[in-house]
Amino acid sequence: MEILLDIKNLSIEYKSINEGDNTAIKAVKDVSLKLQRGEIYALAGESGCGKSTLAKAIVKLVLRKSGDILFEGRSIYNQTPLEIKEYPKNVQMVFQNPYSSLNPKMKIYDILKEPLDINTRLKKNEKDSLIEAVLADTGLQTSCLNLYPHEFSGGQRQRIAIARALILNPKLLIADEPVSALDASIQAQIINLLKDLKYRRDLTILFISHDMNVIKYLADRVGIMYYGSLIEENYTGTVFRHPREEYTRTLLSAVPSLK
Repeated sequence: MEILLDIKNLSIEYKSINEGDNTAIKAVKDVSLKLQRGEIYALAGESGCGKSTLAKAIVKLVLRKSGDILFEGRSIYNQTPLEIKEYPKNVQMVFQNPYSSLNPKMKIYDILKEPLDINTRLKKNEKDSLIEAVLADTGLQTSCLNLYPHEFSGGQRQRIAIARALILNPKLLIADEPVSALDASIQAQIINLLKDLKYRRDLTILFISHDMNVIKYLADRVGIMYYGSLIEENYTGTVFRHPREEYTRTLLSAVPSLK
């Protein structure tokens, strides 16, 4: 299968927030993984293990200490001016809390149109057509366009955040704990939406979660992170049936069961 994203020996450090303390906090430690085009790859692990930091590095929100990230065979740290401009169109991210990631002062129409204004030279009617198409794909009505984020439920806001991420038709969608702040029934709707979008829009998805039940249902492959390191990686069914690492077995043993 074709490799879309190739992370090679990536390490990321943060400076201590304590005054006078120069200790480096190693958030990601020598992580290597490959995302195959068209798959849903899940990163699992407890809070603070480096999952979100790794995701932020892919969208260039944090700097690397060492290592490399290749997108379609090209380093994202050594791009031409055209590649720098095109990269945000190809890689988009959906965050955990949709309310904090949507501008409360902007109507939904403006939220969805803004990426098109910045990244394209399309005419207004062409932008409107794209907005209508992404609304249809995410299960939203055009009547929502004149409303503000606070006028929607959490699940609807997350659909809006997903629509905004998809408006530029990216190749890679990074979903960072996109359902953890939602009710269980709404979680299922968003998970099914992501699964449907994978096929409808030919998406590759990096899905970050600590919920192993969600990962079991959604992901093709899964990587387990522990204290900044990727300690286990395999097809989802294999990891669940035959976990190799003790930490993975501990994660799976914590999953609620009706048995």
